[in-house]
Amino acid sequence: MRGQNLWTVLATNLLWLVFAASEDLKIEVGPSYIVAAQIGGSTQLTCTVTGCEAPTFSWRTQMDSPLGGKVHNQGNKSTLTMDPVSIANEHSYLCTATCRNKKVERGIQVELYSFSRDPEIEMSGPLIIGRPVTVTCKVPDVFPLERLEITLWKEGSHPIKSPDVVEDDEDKKIGTKHLEMVFTPTMEDMGKSLICEAKLLNDEWNFEPKERRITQTLQVNTVPKDTIISINPSNTVQEGDSVTMTCFSEGLPPPQIFWSKKQDSKDPTPLSENATLILVDMKKEDSGTYVCEAKNQFGKNKKEMEITVVQPFTVEISQGPKIAAQIGDSLVLTCTTMGCEDPFFSWRPQLSSPLLGKVHSEGTKSTLTMNSIGLENESFYLCIASCKDKKVEKEVQVELYSFPRDPEIEMSGPLIVGRPVTVTCKVPDVYPSERLEIEFWKEGSHPPMELQDIVENAKRNHLKTKGLKMIFTPTMEDMGKSLTCKAKLPIDEMKFEPKERKTIQILQVNMPPQDTHLTAFPSNSIKEGDSVAISCTTGNVPKSQIILRKKTENGDRELESTSGTYFIDAAQLEDAGVYECESKNEGGSEVRSLVLDVKVPPRNTTISIHPSRTVLEGENVTITCKTFSHPPAVIVLKKVDVDNEVTMCSKNGTFTLYHVTPDDTGVYRIDVSNEVGNDSGQIEISVMEIPKYFSPQLLALYCLSSLIIPATGMVIYFARKANHKGSYSLVNALKSKV
Repeated sequence: MRGQNLWTVLATNLLWLVFAASEDLKIEVGPSYIVAAQIGGSTQLTCTVTGCEAPTFSWRTQMDSPLGGKVHNQGNKSTLTMDPVSIANEHSYLCTATCRNKKVERGIQVELYSFSRDPEIEMSGPLIIGRPVTVTCKVPDVFPLERLEITLWKEGSHPIKSPDVVEDDEDKKIGTKHLEMVFTPTMEDMGKSLICEAKLLNDEWNFEPKERRITQTLQVNTVPKDTIISINPSNTVQEGDSVTMTCFSEGLPPPQIFWSKKQDSKDPTPLSENATLILVDMKKEDSGTYVCEAKNQFGKNKKEMEITVVQPFTVEISQGPKIAAQIGDSLVLTCTTMGCEDPFFSWRPQLSSPLLGKVHSEGTKSTLTMNSIGLENESFYLCIASCKDKKVEKEVQVELYSFPRDPEIEMSGPLIVGRPVTVTCKVPDVYPSERLEIEFWKEGSHPPMELQDIVENAKRNHLKTKGLKMIFTPTMEDMGKSLTCKAKLPIDEMKFEPKERKTIQILQVNMPPQDTHLTAFPSNSIKEGDSVAISCTTGNVPKSQIILRKKTENGDRELESTSGTYFIDAAQLEDAGVYECESKNEGGSEVRSLVLDVKVPPRNTTISIHPSRTVLEGENVTITCKTFSHPPAVIVLKKVDVDNEVTMCSKNGTFTLYHVTPDDTGVYRIDVSNEVGNDSGQIEISVMEIPKYFSPQLLALYCLSSLIIPATGMVIYFARKANHKGSYSLVNALKSKV
């Protein structure tokens, strides 16, 4: 398109040169034949004529589109100002000058661009060594977008570029262009630069800048790792000695060190937040597992150190410092002393908990037998041997395991197309849960979906339910696929089976109701007494329950329907209102509504006259017509006369005849109608003329008659219409005329 416009401008200007070569009238345009204008900025096109003092100018676009600017003419110069410049201004403009039957023209091509901001670099997360990160470079507010070239690279690596320039898009608009790359940070990336360079490729246009760049320095982080503990003098010391332990861990930013000591039936006991931990004057109860935990904001890493405090008088437990036993089995611990022929033995768990087992001692050997081991048996047990004035202790750690059941797959709700669902795989009653390995995946998902760890009943020394959960949005393609959860308890030092369990569950996907329609047949606008059927239909995958309701002032009223259709045999005004249909199934619900309008013709129409049907000349007469109808009726008052008919229309049914004269005497007809019916009636009004010249006797007689006539009329009126209270029924009035 831009190429065609450019050739058009060149052709126009060439024709002008041929024309101008034989004429004195000349025209020039500026600032040049092709103008590059910044979108949102301001630009001016000028047209100057020589050879004429007062030419006439006109501007137009080649495609006869709106100019999108203001024209100012002065003398032999005309200016077209576009402020601000918009997408609509990208045209080939033609300036025409006319002078004394001569006309010259010249074109200017306006090309638009937008390149106002530097590129922006964004990352999907912090830079952590070994963890892939997505780097995005975006260039906002660019036009023409297809001419933008983006280059993104990391210092020392090969750059990547955006795709090559494509043909112009007919749908021209300002946009933002992105370029992404994924890399895995290493320590060598520390301090290197990320560079994003954007170029607006257009050599034929004159504007600056055509190139923008942004540079960002990399700050690489690492999760704590390779945590080590050095101990002096040893992890086995005699009672009363001191121990110094120093912990070191690698990480960026440098991790903070936290020391704690494991407890049998409690949370670990915090000890220090320094890298070096010094234990002085140690006693037997100071034996145990000391934990160094290194933390920074990106993760943590632990290292444990077992310390045993012994006495010179030695004792050994034949099974070793750690014994693995299955929960529910029996276990026998054997303690043997050296250096004493007749020791006295005793057993106790650490922290002086109750000893859940039976002790049998004979000679230099003592056994502790525990039947049907439970979690309460997992502890550090001390065998205490006394010989004369010496006493020695030996500690053994009983480690248990539990892996009794297959994994269990649970879902947060039914699988509904398009609705995210949380799926959880749980492995119940596992011990030790920290050794459990779980894999969880959906058939056909590569790579696996993002998983989150879950732990229930997480107090120490309790059986735990551990697992993974993932969130995904079901589609119909998931129907019949499988979810697989595989759990392993790879404790090589313990011999038990099975060490691996697996559960598979087939997916059953639901779809919420769709294409629900609520209609009224024959129409949702009917006459009183007509029949109407209100029907609700919906898609049938899966089958839905349909509920019809009518909204009232006291709340929704559920309607009895047959196959989703509610029938009204003879509609009344109270049947009008809002009807609602709800289609629901396991996948969800969809609600539709319509408004039923019941139209009622005029009825119960009454007419009243004030002050009377017989009045004196000069008085005002008010005629009031009341009726019931829907929609509201139009009320028309007509005076019936052979030669002339006077018509009055009223919205509220009230008509006033001001200062009546004898000419107003006559029969008046009232028509009441709306689009579904009508009603009518008539009344008579008599106006008594007052003579122009009065004698006292005539005046007295007239006054007396003016009192007698209304009184006589009232007597007759109340005698005949006592139950109407001064009003006339059109129905009865019409009967009296028959």
